[in-house]
Amino acid sequence: MVEPVGRQFRYMFCFNNFAKEFKEQKEHLVSVKDRLQDAVRVAERNAEEIYKDVIKWLEDANNGIEGAKPLENDIEKNGKCFTWCPNCMRQFKLSMALAKKSETFRKLQETSTKFTTVSCKAPLPEIKFLPSKEFTLSGSSEEAFKQIMKVLKDDKINMIRLYGMGGVGKTTLVKQVARRAKELQLFDEVVMATLSQNPNVTGIQDQMADSLGLKFDENSEGGRAGRLWQRLQGKKMLIVLDDVWKDIDFQEIGIPFGDDHRGCKILLTTRNQELCSYLACQQKVLLSPFTEIEAWALFKSNAGLSDEDSDLNRVAKEVAIKCRGLPLALAAVGRALKGKSKNEWKLASKNLKTSQSRHMENVDDRSNPYACLKLSYDYLKHDETKLCFLLCCLFEEDDDISIEGLTRLAVGYGLHQDVESIEDTREQVYAEMKALKDRCMLLGTEIEENVKMHDLFREVAIEIATKEYGFMVSAGNGWKSVNNSVTTISLMGNKLAELPEELVCPQLKVLLLELDDDLNVPERFFEGMKAIEVLSLKGGCLSLQSLQFSTNLQSLLLIECKCKDLISLRKLQRLKILVFRWCDSIEELPDEIGELKELRLLDLTSCENLRRIPVNLIGRLKKLEELLIGDFSFKGWDVVGCDSTEGMNASLTELNSLSHLAVLSLKIPKVECIPRDFVFPRLLKYDIVLGDWYSELDKEYPTSTRLYLGDISATSLNAKTFEQLFPTVSHICFWRVEGLRNIVLSSDQMTTHGHGSQKDFLQRLEYVKVKQCGDIRTLFPAKWRQALKNLRRVKTYDCKSLEEVFEFDEAEEGINKEKELPLLSSLTTLRLSDLPELKYIWKGPTRHVSLQSLIYLKLSSLNKLTFIFTPSLAQSLIHLETLEIAHCDELKHLIREQDDEMRTESLGFPKLKTLSIRFCGKLEYVFPVSVSPSLQNLEEMEIDFADNLKQVFYSGEGDDVIVKSKIKDGIIDFPQLRKLSLFSVSSCSFFGPKDFAAQLPSLQELTIDGLEEWGNLLAQLRGLTSLETLELSFLLVPDLRCIWKGLVPCNLTTLKVKKCERLTHVFTNSMIASLIQLKILEISNCEELEQIIAKDNDDEKDQILSGSDLQSSYFPNLCQLEIRGCNKLKSLFPVTMASGLKKLQILEVRESSQLLGVFGQDNHASPANIEKEMVLTDLQELLLVQLPNISRFSLGCYDFLFPHLKKLEVDGCPKLTTESATTSNDSMSAQSKGFMNLKELSIANLEGVQDLTQVGCLVSNRRGGHELSLVSLETLRLKLLPDLRCIWKVLVPCNLTTLKVKKCERLTHVFTDSMIASLVQLKVLEISACEELEQIVAKDNDDEKDQIFSGSDLQSACFSNLCRLEIRGCNKLKSLFPVAMASGLKKLKILEVSESSQLLGVFGQDDHASPVNIEKEMVLPDLKLLILEKLPSIVYFSHGCCDFIFPCLSILVVRHCPKLSTRFATTSNDLMSAQSKVSQVVEDSSTGCSVPTSTAIRWTREYGWELKEEEDGVR
Repeated sequence: MVEPVGRQFRYMFCFNNFAKEFKEQKEHLVSVKDRLQDAVRVAERNAEEIYKDVIKWLEDANNGIEGAKPLENDIEKNGKCFTWCPNCMRQFKLSMALAKKSETFRKLQETSTKFTTVSCKAPLPEIKFLPSKEFTLSGSSEEAFKQIMKVLKDDKINMIRLYGMGGVGKTTLVKQVARRAKELQLFDEVVMATLSQNPNVTGIQDQMADSLGLKFDENSEGGRAGRLWQRLQGKKMLIVLDDVWKDIDFQEIGIPFGDDHRGCKILLTTRNQELCSYLACQQKVLLSPFTEIEAWALFKSNAGLSDEDSDLNRVAKEVAIKCRGLPLALAAVGRALKGKSKNEWKLASKNLKTSQSRHMENVDDRSNPYACLKLSYDYLKHDETKLCFLLCCLFEEDDDISIEGLTRLAVGYGLHQDVESIEDTREQVYAEMKALKDRCMLLGTEIEENVKMHDLFREVAIEIATKEYGFMVSAGNGWKSVNNSVTTISLMGNKLAELPEELVCPQLKVLLLELDDDLNVPERFFEGMKAIEVLSLKGGCLSLQSLQFSTNLQSLLLIECKCKDLISLRKLQRLKILVFRWCDSIEELPDEIGELKELRLLDLTSCENLRRIPVNLIGRLKKLEELLIGDFSFKGWDVVGCDSTEGMNASLTELNSLSHLAVLSLKIPKVECIPRDFVFPRLLKYDIVLGDWYSELDKEYPTSTRLYLGDISATSLNAKTFEQLFPTVSHICFWRVEGLRNIVLSSDQMTTHGHGSQKDFLQRLEYVKVKQCGDIRTLFPAKWRQALKNLRRVKTYDCKSLEEVFEFDEAEEGINKEKELPLLSSLTTLRLSDLPELKYIWKGPTRHVSLQSLIYLKLSSLNKLTFIFTPSLAQSLIHLETLEIAHCDELKHLIREQDDEMRTESLGFPKLKTLSIRFCGKLEYVFPVSVSPSLQNLEEMEIDFADNLKQVFYSGEGDDVIVKSKIKDGIIDFPQLRKLSLFSVSSCSFFGPKDFAAQLPSLQELTIDGLEEWGNLLAQLRGLTSLETLELSFLLVPDLRCIWKGLVPCNLTTLKVKKCERLTHVFTNSMIASLIQLKILEISNCEELEQIIAKDNDDEKDQILSGSDLQSSYFPNLCQLEIRGCNKLKSLFPVTMASGLKKLQILEVRESSQLLGVFGQDNHASPANIEKEMVLTDLQELLLVQLPNISRFSLGCYDFLFPHLKKLEVDGCPKLTTESATTSNDSMSAQSKGFMNLKELSIANLEGVQDLTQVGCLVSNRRGGHELSLVSLETLRLKLLPDLRCIWKVLVPCNLTTLKVKKCERLTHVFTDSMIASLVQLKVLEISACEELEQIVAKDNDDEKDQIFSGSDLQSACFSNLCRLEIRGCNKLKSLFPVAMASGLKKLKILEVSESSQLLGVFGQDDHASPVNIEKEMVLPDLKLLILEKLPSIVYFSHGCCDFIFPCLSILVVRHCPKLSTRFATTSNDLMSAQSKVSQVVEDSSTGCSVPTSTAIRWTREYGWELKEEEDGVR
């Protein structure tokens, strides 16, 4: 009682102490929170995904700090009173509250120490394999498609080759295949990469990594290949390699391939028929050209021909025949001649007859489409369009060509000299690109602003450009000799490692180069090309002085280039376009750039180190039309241009001096950077970011008008600043804008400035995103109704006060219906989430509102919303495809009932594909039954945890008449429904009225959870002939006969049964013969389950199914078998079935208390039919966990072998014995072969295991031979093995990368000296709670007095790849390693030692080691995290070394180490060191932190030292 009573007195009489601690703890927490918040902001700017626990911690910290304000007020308010007349009870309660709050703050700070990182790279959006609209599928392509899809399902084939002529449609077809494979979920992931004629390994790796969301830390091709291999290995992957021209080294790229990686399939396309023999393709698929009939149909449609003019058609057919059945040529030529006269058709036919192919490599002359494609070029109307087409060939093969990149080439090339502005040129280029796409001469991409050039058309363009215009194109093909008469050179994609000292090309106008990053461009390189007008240089190092004679330059594009001598730019007076992109070497712009009087475009995007733009440099560029700085470049705007610490910097007011400025992209980090009364000029396009946050800019060039505001206060803004932007703004994003009331900042402050009234504001608004704006109540007030006219997308998240999204008023009754479209008629996407106060999505009359364009609607966590649509709005949802609703606690109806407008017969959702309703506890109905016939395109339906739901389709008043007229015989066809999930529902007629039935011919996946009476439901679900996946849980039925009665399981591939408590068996013997497609079987927590397969008859005594009834071929395709929590199950199958499980790869059995063996003995089976040795040939993973009664792997078989086993886990199986009689060496050898491929081994909670050699017989059933091969072992986990004394014995795990040992109480050492030299691959070593562990590495001999391992025996290269070392709770350990080993730990990144009471030092002194061999200063060069915690005896970091240096250390934590004398300090060059006492005496010049008994320290490289006095008694 003493301590608690003492604490009560402290609350009463030590108020000041509690107040002081409260203040200190709060200040520390604020400091930690601010630092963590800074790290989060940096991560968000880098488009990284913030960890959920970090977000939760920040919320808790913010709430804690906010919640502390009343206590602070009480301290201040009551302090005076306490001085004169303290109120004891009040003081007591306040002290207690302060103590409680201080403890909360302390725990939050402690939790924050776990956050070594706050984020990870967010995965990139998945590749969309969209069906091509360019070409029509032919009979050949349909047949090829069927062949490939069939082969993809064949586990024996892992490489497929699609071959055919160029232009025949191979790329289009494999994209269709990839799309279909994703839809069918045949693979975990689908990856596509284009190789082209000159494949670049790094480029291929980058393409694959982007689609996988993989970031390479390695720079070398080999290192990247290893990382890619690791990412792909062990998964079901489809890798599509398009446009393959030569043999591929898959290992060089990092693609797993071969018999050991059968989950990885490769589909490649090629023109080369012979390539298959080089690449060992198991399946060849030919894609033939169109037949004559198919070709004519395609040609006719593209040429716009009718059947009426037979004369013209006769000539046209001659032209079509020349296209050789190639869809590319047919479409291009047909569109080129569309609308031409009969004479022009005849002339085209004549020209095609006389034309011949020239120098077209790898294409058969007899079918060469060159003449046809050349004809489509000849028939282009305008020379500018022709030249635009030819400029496209300057880019790399299969490269995405941006309209912006082409525009900058065109300006420099003088392609459109008659237009006034760069934007006019851009529009011309866009029109030309569209014309070329319309003629199939260019291909569209997923990004609207990009195009692609088919390689056949590129070859044609190169030949024309070379012959007629003097082009030299070697993009991706390396350096070639140069003719001095060339006018244009493209060497993009080459990464040239050297250049000639001088290139003499007097007529050269355009030069495009890509250089190795460190290549210096020779000073005289450009002297011989004085006519040059366009220079694009990517990579390399360039002195701008080398361009002093290139005075005709009009476009200078420098990308990822190290630039110097920028002052020389003043000599390039004709320059119109100047681009520095990703040029990190540029820290400031020279003032002389302001002298470039002709400059129209200045692009400084992503120059992350640009800190200074001289004042008035921008203001002097009077002809500047486009200024692009972006959000990752210059941000140091000065208010008046003279208060920057680095010198005078540019001010935003300079923008008002640029009368031609039309396009702007920039970031303003703080409101204070905006000068008073500054107003943005009127702009054509812009990306403007205000606030230092990640702005989601997803385009390199502004293509619209976008405004982003984040992490600022709306009240601190002058709304006039933006008043000229609001009439044209198309995108608005608000994030954490304090004081924001609605979509417009503060319209009352704004004037019109010649723009008319505020009715013009937001007229062009298309996209709105609002996140974490806590003060907003109405997003779109009625007064801003004009903002709803063109609105397409709205996304609103986490706005705690928002009550309504759209507000309408009676003023809209006067809308002129003929002149104006209904409001919201363009809205396609609406997403609302985490809006706890939202009551209405649309408030007010909605008669003049239409959702006719709405496609996607997602609502989540809208706690006060009671309905979604008014009846009139519901009637307009003719294009809705996705409806997702989750966690709307008060939602009762999707469509509001009490409304005179309601006419159910007019309701319908003909385009709806996905319907998902989850966790809506008060929802009663979804749709009227009269709606159901309109759902012909519904593909997925999910209804989860709708506890009050009575029916999905309900019958309302008057519905009976409608149902009878629309629904024949009460059966409704859902022809496209593929996935149906019903969770936690209880109604016996849940799906619809009792007389209602649904025909589901396409249903592939059915999930039912928690339905008590589900016979009626199954009666409503009919025609389940396509079912592939069935998941059942929480069903109170004794068997599944009622399921199988209504199903045809011949296509079933996956069955998952969970928590069906009354279930006694799953299958009967009469039906399993039909389950030949079953691949995955999972059964869990079925308490009454006695057997998986039972007899059909009802005689309970004869229910156990005997092996004599079974065929060994049952379940021939079963790959994965998982059983968990089935406590009455004695075995899974009789042993006679084992030989039939040829494809079983994963076998997992857990937590089944009565299980005696995985395979059971069968008394009825003939002994002759049971093999003495069973082989599970494909088994890769075997897990036996918490099976207290299992004694043998198989009760009816002498021996089991697993030749391909990669992962073995045995945990909590105490009756599995390791005792057996010894047999011959042959038997032992045979047993070791059974584990040759084992890569991962986990053994836990087993008695009797003294070393790993005994593990083999735990699961093999082998009576003799304990030998276990660890030749392939990579990961080993050992836990709760009370008899383990020696891990390895005679085994040597030479490939071991991870070792984790926990609670092995008798283990005295981990390794011996003779084996550690072979542990070169070890990366992770974790040892915890091993009470008898005296050393990690010991000698081999048994003399205990000589067990301590001396440094003289060690190689400094031991554990050369060790990255992570964690030791915890090893109380007899004096040190981890002798100090001689420290120099070998070159890659150690994490070192954590804790709770080891006798540890004296991390590295121990070695009396046997020669002092000469021990360096006075040791370096752990890669160590990033060092934690020493709860080590009461530790005296030194290292007893045998004077000093340790940690050059890369990011975090250091030392807590509860009262005897530690080592001093941690930063050296003069800012490196962390651990200094011994000797070192501290000799040299005390470093800045550091000694560690007294009562002090805990934390140091981070970013924020420096934190010291804290530890409380007495803290353990």
